[in-house]
Amino acid sequence: METLNRVECIVPKSEGTGLADVSLRKVPPKVWCVVLNWNGWRDTVACIAALRKSTYSQLEVVVVDNGSTNNSIAEIRTAYPDVIVLESVTNLGFAGGNNIGIRYALAQGADFIWLLNNDTEPGPDALSALIEKAVTDGAIGAVASVCYYASAPNRVEAWGGAHVNLWIGYGRNSTEPRPDHWFHSLNGTSLLLSREALESSGLLDEVFFLYWEDTELCLRLRKHGWRIAAAPNSRVLHKVSASTGGNKIVLDRHQTASGLRLLRLHAPYPHLSMFLFLAMRFAKRLLKLQFMRCKSVWVGIQDYRSRLAAEPRIR
Repeated sequence: METLNRVECIVPKSEGTGLADVSLRKVPPKVWCVVLNWNGWRDTVACIAALRKSTYSQLEVVVVDNGSTNNSIAEIRTAYPDVIVLESVTNLGFAGGNNIGIRYALAQGADFIWLLNNDTEPGPDALSALIEKAVTDGAIGAVASVCYYASAPNRVEAWGGAHVNLWIGYGRNSTEPRPDHWFHSLNGTSLLLSREALESSGLLDEVFFLYWEDTELCLRLRKHGWRIAAAPNSRVLHKVSASTGGNKIVLDRHQTASGLRLLRLHAPYPHLSMFLFLAMRFAKRLLKLQFMRCKSVWVGIQDYRSRLAAEPRIR
């Protein structure tokens, strides 16, 4: 039993190589896929089953259990006893949970980290397409898949990522093909990150609990000179909103807290943008007489204020 950053894991350590070593040996880059689980072992087991069909040869999988309160860990280990499972004592949110897996993968010598939602089923060539895109340009720090609705496999949920309006805190993922320069951010549902980009720009900001953390990371990567891109041939089915169950009250709370933090960090005039962001959120809900959702936005503001003094935890 080995302790790692408030995490328990049962795993033999492996030797890793950097990108320079990989290129000299002429083998494919080594990829670690991080799958974050929170009380969703059925989705996670299905995701691992899909990963086992991957055509990419240099793939390792690590599951991070983010403080589940059910029997997720036992079920995952029973289904796949050879898969590494790291256990967080508490739910650290999307950023904190994924960072556990990222740090572990980097310590194992990963060349790329593939963040993959547990409620997804990637196609067999999904990772190969991501890598194929990533290695076309050494300045590419992140590549996203094209995600389709699992309930309607021919309907695009997110084509790579979004163009973000930092004046009002609004960004909606594209559902049609876009050139790479169009993207301000990429969809974190299936996101490939290079080791060099993470080492130079930092990991996900753990002050975010849920939502917008992938956008913040992409904006930070771009500020550090990295390009972001989409891989049109990387196909992933997504069940959508498994973490919140589609609960708009929960979504409003986390979207508000994370949106305010994003604007404070990246908007050209943060206070103006934050005011416009909140005014629009309250107005839309009041016009529909959605008073409970207004209350949830208010709770999100309090969440943001409680973390206001926190410095970005990205190293």
